[in-house]
Amino acid sequence: MKTSKTLAITGVAALALGGAFALGVSVGGPDSPAPRATKAPPLAAGHPLAAGDLSLVAAGDCDSLLGWYVDNTRDLVTAWGWGGGIMYGATDLLMNRADLAGTAAAPEAAAAGKSLNSQSSSATGTNVQESGVDEPDVVKTNGSVLLRMVGDDLVVYDVTGKAPKRIARLDLPGNQKAQPELLLVGDDAVVFSQRWDATGTASTRVDTVDLSTPGSPKITDSTSYAANLLSARQYGDTVRLVLGTGLPMLDFVSPQGSLTEKEALAKNRQVLAHSTISDWLPSLTDGGSTKQVVDCADMARPEDFTSAGTVSIVGWSGSTPEVRSSTGVATGSQIVYSSTDRLYLATSGFSGGCMDCVGPLVHRIMPGPWPGGGSADGTTQIHAFRLDGTDASYLGSGEVEGNVDDRWAMDAVDGTLRVAVSPTSQTGDWNSVVTLREAKGSLEPLGRVDRLGIGEQIQSVRWFDDLAVLVTFRQVDPLYAVDLSHPAHPKALGSLKVPGYSDYLHPIGDHKILGLGIDADDQGMSRGGKVAVFDLTDPKHPVRQGQNTYAQNIQVMAGQDPRQFTWVPASHTAYTVIARYGRTGGMTGWVSVLKVGADGSLKRHNLKGTEGYDDVAALRTVPLPDGRVALVTEDSARFL
Repeated sequence: MKTSKTLAITGVAALALGGAFALGVSVGGPDSPAPRATKAPPLAAGHPLAAGDLSLVAAGDCDSLLGWYVDNTRDLVTAWGWGGGIMYGATDLLMNRADLAGTAAAPEAAAAGKSLNSQSSSATGTNVQESGVDEPDVVKTNGSVLLRMVGDDLVVYDVTGKAPKRIARLDLPGNQKAQPELLLVGDDAVVFSQRWDATGTASTRVDTVDLSTPGSPKITDSTSYAANLLSARQYGDTVRLVLGTGLPMLDFVSPQGSLTEKEALAKNRQVLAHSTISDWLPSLTDGGSTKQVVDCADMARPEDFTSAGTVSIVGWSGSTPEVRSSTGVATGSQIVYSSTDRLYLATSGFSGGCMDCVGPLVHRIMPGPWPGGGSADGTTQIHAFRLDGTDASYLGSGEVEGNVDDRWAMDAVDGTLRVAVSPTSQTGDWNSVVTLREAKGSLEPLGRVDRLGIGEQIQSVRWFDDLAVLVTFRQVDPLYAVDLSHPAHPKALGSLKVPGYSDYLHPIGDHKILGLGIDADDQGMSRGGKVAVFDLTDPKHPVRQGQNTYAQNIQVMAGQDPRQFTWVPASHTAYTVIARYGRTGGMTGWVSVLKVGADGSLKRHNLKGTEGYDDVAALRTVPLPDGRVALVTEDSARFL
């Protein structure tokens, strides 16, 4: 994971293909001005938005955009449809991969204000990646009420008394296939839920629930998007979605009976040729009417085709969800990182393993990241957008040699993008930190430091104003401190090798970081979970101070979902969910309470939480403004 800026306590994010519902939000103060809900000006047709092969140009009218989609995907059509033959099953997976990303995305964690100060949760109680950018979760609070998603139900608790009191339960419509999550925007809850049809095609439903009378919540707006939810964020009272769609489900045929392979191919190419723009661009349904999410005039496309798909960026003010600002890019992307004023789309692929033989085709159908490698050519393409109220305007594009594993690998500060990349065919057998700067419609390479964790995998990253902390692992855990004070000349300052690794890092103040992860022996075999305090007062010589380990079958869950971690600066106390897997299946969860001393020592006690995989995954500790912490399970809420 990662956060940015100066060594302020923010949490380092584990770079993993984890299991959180990677949404996100950014919360401003109560006096934040209402953002504008205007449409960004359309791009002039054919006007290059960036230089070189990565240029984005205005898509033009719908006929021009449709022709571009069809011309560039014609070679992907076979007698069996997209891919086909021995690739057919793999292509199905690739087409649906965007749809699965919502429930199998990288973890979202807490972000610091970006100095090595202590980092607390967002104003709504969620441990987030970036300060000022809130993220969806199953639990939210404003200090007076606490909201909990239980299946399709929104449960409301009054938390002003000595104990939480349930005051309402609202059954949301639809049979969702993934656990809904929510944002709390003023007096409204914005609930996100996803489902998939029999073909694996995803849709995303957004319900706005009025909580001005907490005991009588009511739905005031519902919108359904025919797309997968890649990301959701809140910035003050602005909500922004990033939606992804892959290749369209067309009425392809396949060779059978008297229909030969050659005839099937010809028919399928005709099906493609007769597709319409509505097949390619996602739609939304609001109040019974259906329309495109993004107008063709607000679409951009790469000057050179790289991968099939469409990414839509949609923003609105929480009080007026029916007034939207939208822009789109005709490319595939799975990785979205957002700071308070920038949004980045990254497209990585894969390399290595049995997929190499079909890499070029797979990469064009749906880019990665795929476990174990980078893109087909070993690079990652990145597109940058400026955020202003509800609008997102394109800034430029660039690429880095290496693979961007997830959003925690990226961080933006003062017009500089910092990226942690893992090995691909274009790099050595090591990890790197790369910097890029915004320059006249492009992201230009600025600096690079290599040879971090040779032969090892990135486990977590945390970013600060002028420092990055990177953890890699194969048999031991090298923790690297990288100087970013001169972005054109990043350099490794120091490292510390300890057994095991931290897959989540969180700043706790006094130049200290809390590392949560796995303890291991000298051969790299797991010995159970662990939590350790690292002192970075001298980043050339990081020091491990206190450490606490758990039994071999105990896992610290923050690495999978940083929202299961809470840091309370006032009491120097961390709350993290831990879980034990039973020998015959099943799971039991606890909350581990860790008191951090001034010398970095750790004192721990555990509180029984809940049982069952889904219940453990939904376990949360939520800090309230008055200093109390609520333990929230699917069935109950109580103060610790």
